[in-house]
Amino acid sequence: MTTRPTVFIDGEAGTTGLEIHRRLAGRTDIEIVSLPADSRKDPAARRRVLNEVDLAILCLPDDASREAAAMAEGGPTRLLDASTAFRTHPDWVYGFAELAPGHAERIAAAKRVSNPGCYPTGGIALLRPLVEAQVLGDDYPVSVHATSGYSGGGKKLIESYESNPPGEDASALRYYGLNLEHKHVPELQVHSRLAHRPIFLPSVGAWRQGMLVAIPLHLRALAKPVAGPDLHRILDDYYRGQRLVRVLPYVETSKGSLGHLDIEVLNGTDMLELFVFAHPGHGQATLVARLDNLGKGASGAAVQNMDLMLGLARA
Repeated sequence: MTTRPTVFIDGEAGTTGLEIHRRLAGRTDIEIVSLPADSRKDPAARRRVLNEVDLAILCLPDDASREAAAMAEGGPTRLLDASTAFRTHPDWVYGFAELAPGHAERIAAAKRVSNPGCYPTGGIALLRPLVEAQVLGDDYPVSVHATSGYSGGGKKLIESYESNPPGEDASALRYYGLNLEHKHVPELQVHSRLAHRPIFLPSVGAWRQGMLVAIPLHLRALAKPVAGPDLHRILDDYYRGQRLVRVLPYVETSKGSLGHLDIEVLNGTDMLELFVFAHPGHGQATLVARLDNLGKGASGAAVQNMDLMLGLARA
């Protein structure tokens, strides 16, 4: 008789926890372990379950995640953390399975995995291959512009959008992180292998899910003389054969109207799509990543990492 692996979602009532719970509903290959509502903040109850299950997914604020990890220290339970607490920690494996060749296997073997942020998933996916190909030099000033649906901001932001009648929200698009201290910047720099801190400009819009991450490039300032098709080839080669990362056909922007990118087209999926737009006459290019911020950017990535860690699925 085969015993199903047990999984505890610490923080199952939060946005990410609820979405992970929804995605796991109906799964027959795992057993979800929950605490009664009145015990979820009881340290003794949490410590007990954190040391009894096969895998705990931490959907908590940073300090609470550190506390939970300390409770499980030295025990048999494997941890998957969805906060920013451990995303650059050397003892935790970064949970972007497509980060590099063999990285999914590192996640599968790890006892401690940090789930990526939604914005960094798109940014790192675009930047890391160019750094590995030595196209982005140490002195290139990287800027990342991104916009997301409001569900990525947690309960308070969701309520601020959904409590207003349609058309009555005066802030349909909000820029934030203007102090240049956004919490995602460290992981964006470390896992893209950038020599210098990138400028990151995020914004949130009046749609629930969907994200675009854009990186503009001056081709003449790159470390190697490359054109748009070269950038596309680098990305296409890097992710060839990946199940959840898709590189779309190259687009030369000098050939007339291109329409627009639909930010919500991947909603409800775990796909990550990458685009290269370039204008040869201007020597400029824009790289774009598209994803569901609750899919490949958060809960979907958590389920992917859970499956890898428990030996339940391929990357």
